Amino acid sequence: MAFPRWNVAGFAWIAPGMILLAGSGCTSRTRFRLGYTAGVVHALAGLHWLLYMPVDFFPILGWISLCAYLGLYCASWAWLCWRLFPGETPPSTDSPHLSFRFESGQETTWAQRSTWALFCALAWVAGETVQSHLFTGFPWNLLGASHSSLLLLTQIAAFTGVSGVSFLIVWGSVALWLTASEIAKAPSKRLAWQRELAVPMTAVFLVAAYGWKQLHATSAADQELRVALVQPSIPQTMIWDENASSQRLSKLFELSRGAMTEKPDLLVWPEAALPYPIRFEAELYLGLTRLLTNTSTWMVFGSDDISLTPVTAPVQATNYYNSAFLLSPTGELAAHYAKRQLVIFGEYVPLVKWLPFLRWFTPITGGFSAGEERVSFEIPPRRLRFSPLICFEDMFARVVRDQAQEDCQFLLNITNDGWFGESAQQWQHTTSAAFRAIENGIPLVRCSNNGITCWVDARGRLFGSEFESGISPYGEGVKHFTVPLHHAPKESWTFYRKHGEVFSWSCTLLVMTIGLPVWIRSRRHPAAGLNPPTLT
Repeated sequence: MAFPRWNVAGFAWIAPGMILLAGSGCTSRTRFRLGYTAGVVHALAGLHWLLYMPVDFFPILGWISLCAYLGLYCASWAWLCWRLFPGETPPSTDSPHLSFRFESGQETTWAQRSTWALFCALAWVAGETVQSHLFTGFPWNLLGASHSSLLLLTQIAAFTGVSGVSFLIVWGSVALWLTASEIAKAPSKRLAWQRELAVPMTAVFLVAAYGWKQLHATSAADQELRVALVQPSIPQTMIWDENASSQRLSKLFELSRGAMTEKPDLLVWPEAALPYPIRFEAELYLGLTRLLTNTSTWMVFGSDDISLTPVTAPVQATNYYNSAFLLSPTGELAAHYAKRQLVIFGEYVPLVKWLPFLRWFTPITGGFSAGEERVSFEIPPRRLRFSPLICFEDMFARVVRDQAQEDCQFLLNITNDGWFGESAQQWQHTTSAAFRAIENGIPLVRCSNNGITCWVDARGRLFGSEFESGISPYGEGVKHFTVPLHHAPKESWTFYRKHGEVFSWSCTLLVMTIGLPVWIRSRRHPAAGLNPPTLT
């Protein structure tokens, strides 16, 4: 419930500690099962919007399979944390009932408990790091993303990425439940909470102080960009219907002609806006150029692209790309970008050449090829450079950072979230924009088919998520924004933009160093793993 659309961020500070608390007094196997249950239930609730896809059978299969996979991370975390609890001696058989208090074979010191709480936070970050990279990665609803609107804490992402916020939450959560346990064991120790919470709460205070400083720092913009973002709210079933292509285009052009009356510097259409590959549709291309005739407006739009291998190539092939194009006021296709991070089982089927039966488990009949190059778009008259992102590429911090390595002044994400109707998916997707902007220290503008169209400044502040006219945030319309831009020399880039995921991979390496021997020992000698080395 910490994630959109419930947005009760405080639950994130309770859940990790509760997962560990539920495993108190149980065997390692039971703790794994409890963690797995918690992880699956969280994933099922948070990803229920997968069932909104207008396809029979496949959404249910994908929803259950994905959630079953994601549950393994929470299960592994709960198992490993309890394995390393200082002085822990679990019973040899499953307990007949759950004991809701921390139990250990011997008394523990404050230093041991504090070190253990810190390790739990490191292990959570390690799990999220693996989840974000393994099998192309699925960095959706990471714990820190639940705090996208708590700007005092999220500014730490400029150094650590979203992992830093996840780290603080888990550290504080485990410390909170250790505090409750100590008070329960000795009610007379009324100041126990100060001792247990001192270090993590000091860290939270320092992060918040840094966040306050960043949010109140001011700098004059080098220039302003007037953007018009078209949100056509085209149902996914219409996108698939070739007979509805003319109706779909009419809506886009009608909204765009209204947008052009404001004389924007940049007009943006969302992902997959055009029903045909623009390079092979002369009439459609002519219509776009007429839209910009006698203006100084540039345009970005989403369209499929087709590439044919040279005739001299040993094997002839046709590659299809999910692409974004930059169109100049003179009608020139000035640049194009092919999406690099494709949706597994949505835009391609892995290993399909060797395992053709995998197509039976996905509704797609074809597939896209992944782009191979980092690309930035440039508007020379304005001396302006920006980097495009397509679909859920903005969920992948590493992809966004790579796109931001060019000397760009803002990021532009075009997406089609119409697959999922009017659901929490659009809002969960939008939370990523806040972190990508903070991590790279530059604004991010997003144009979506049916929401959430908006822009985010370099501090993660969200602007324009609702229509001023009272239209549903999922409805059709045009949003006009004036985005202040800064030219940041490389030496002033954020730590994350310069160095990437140093924090998250350092946590992962440290946890592997500590946890891998415990896992190996538990596999070779199950009983030996019951008394691991004490963390001090």
